[in-house]
Amino acid sequence: MRASDLLVPYPTVTLATPAIEAARLLADADLPGLVVVDDRGAPFAVLPGTQVLRLAVPIYCQDDPNLTRLIDEAAADVFIRELGDRTVRELLPPQPHELPVVSPQATALEIAALMARTRSPLVAVVDGVFEGVVTLHGLLDRVMPS
Repeated sequence: MRASDLLVPYPTVTLATPAIEAARLLADADLPGLVVVDDRGAPFAVLPGTQVLRLAVPIYCQDDPNLTRLIDEAAADVFIRELGDRTVRELLPPQPHELPVVSPQATALEIAALMARTRSPLVAVVDGVFEGVVTLHGLLDRVMPS
């Protein structure tokens, strides 16, 4: 089974997309992550949903979970609203990571290995242009039918 057999259409965000809009897309569409594309439409980053969540949670709360108990819901909403002034580009991790991208000819095992290595629940499929993604759920459904 090849990536071309497993790919599904998938929404993208750009580097200029407001972060709050990207977070809403993730939540509203119940997506496992986001594909960030550059000005040419090529994948620039693939952010698992947990990475997007990290962008909304202050570092000091991530470093000391006990602090989260001290912040009420009204204050927590402020963190989310503050994302609105920032773009996806501003929220990307500083160090580039291996980009989970494959060609349409990649095998299911290649895709699975890439997902495991990059800890990404989705892999972008590119053949000159972005064609869609293979999701972990879609991969498992096809290679491990019930």
